[in-house]
Amino acid sequence: MALTDYVRDMRGCSRCSSCKWVPFNQVKSWRNAMNCPAITRFNFHAYSGSGKMNMGLSHLQGRSELTEGAADIIYHCQLCGACEVSCKVYRDDIDLTDVLLELRATCVEEGQLMVEHMAMLDFLKRDDNPLGEPKSTRGDWTEGLGLKDINREPADVMFHAGCRFSYDPDLREIVRGTARLLQSSGAVVGVAGGEESCCGGRVYELGYRGEAANYAEDMLSRVKASGATTLVTGCSDCYAHFKYAYPRIGKELPVEVLHVTEYLDRAITEGRLRLRDSVPMKVTYHDPCHLGRMSEPFICDWEGDKLLRPMSLKRTGKGGIYDPPRRVLSSIPGVRLEEMERIREYSWCCGAGGGVLECDPEFAAWTAGERLQEAISTGAEAMVTACPWCERLFKDAAGESGLDLPVYDITQIVLRSTGTR
Repeated sequence: MALTDYVRDMRGCSRCSSCKWVPFNQVKSWRNAMNCPAITRFNFHAYSGSGKMNMGLSHLQGRSELTEGAADIIYHCQLCGACEVSCKVYRDDIDLTDVLLELRATCVEEGQLMVEHMAMLDFLKRDDNPLGEPKSTRGDWTEGLGLKDINREPADVMFHAGCRFSYDPDLREIVRGTARLLQSSGAVVGVAGGEESCCGGRVYELGYRGEAANYAEDMLSRVKASGATTLVTGCSDCYAHFKYAYPRIGKELPVEVLHVTEYLDRAITEGRLRLRDSVPMKVTYHDPCHLGRMSEPFICDWEGDKLLRPMSLKRTGKGGIYDPPRRVLSSIPGVRLEEMERIREYSWCCGAGGGVLECDPEFAAWTAGERLQEAISTGAEAMVTACPWCERLFKDAAGESGLDLPVYDITQIVLRSTGTR
């Protein structure tokens, strides 16, 4: 697909501004009525989903050029998908997120690149991760866990840690705990260790399609060679790209792909993982964008009049992973869940996605701060989520702003209840 394939979508935008708000029948307060971090922060129409569609159509019609300033606006977007969820309430024949993705691919084709992203691209080319960490240390987190090396021996479950979990020292115990939970459920778990690579999701979202396809091909080859029947990941970004981007570019993985919350939910239900110890804590749960609305599986690109497209083929955000993490939390003795106002497909973004963390960390931190304030308003003692990128940014934003709100990965709470050491 290309930007030219979405002319009808861009022309169909009536500039109603619904993309800027939580659907009106879901609004619970004025404070939490907005859904798009970019338009909320910069308050200029071009930063909204509608504004970017107008920019794309104007460019295709020769009325404007993709300048450095235009690219800066295009990339000041987390690609969180909230605009599309709201848009589809009123116009379910418009695929707004796909337009935003193709607009970025057009920027790359025309050489309008963000300087701030160049270092990340260099890191990926050099060491297969966007963090600038050496490839040789990627598997260090596995030391002493007794995990199978899928490069040399078979395993039923292939665990993909992802870049952030593999390298972030503050999150090291989370990924190690996740592996122990998988083992406690009776699974034979294998990892690629130092041979694991980035899923390619970041470069896909930035518009570098060739590089994204290369990472997908590498992952596809590794999965086929592993002999595993199930792929589990604790990274929401990786999960969304495995479920949507990979099939869309013709690299669908030939295994069942589960986020760790889905796996834990199944293991608890089947009695393979027992939650015994009480964890007396009032928590609120943050729905990561890539685990929620952005994780809906890719089915097909619709050809023809989108008004005739069946609802099952429309990406509305409702098909994301929302219930499994909540069922897991409700299964833990002592845990009480207090929901925020914007939840499930209407969740407010943490701020880290779409390359924003790399090009404008101040904007990313502001976005996270907005969510932390919403979490605090519930009266919860802690925030729980299921994405390392969310966790990293929330922890940093809370520390910088002096907010006293601990942030946990859901696996940490489960681990405490199982008594696993």
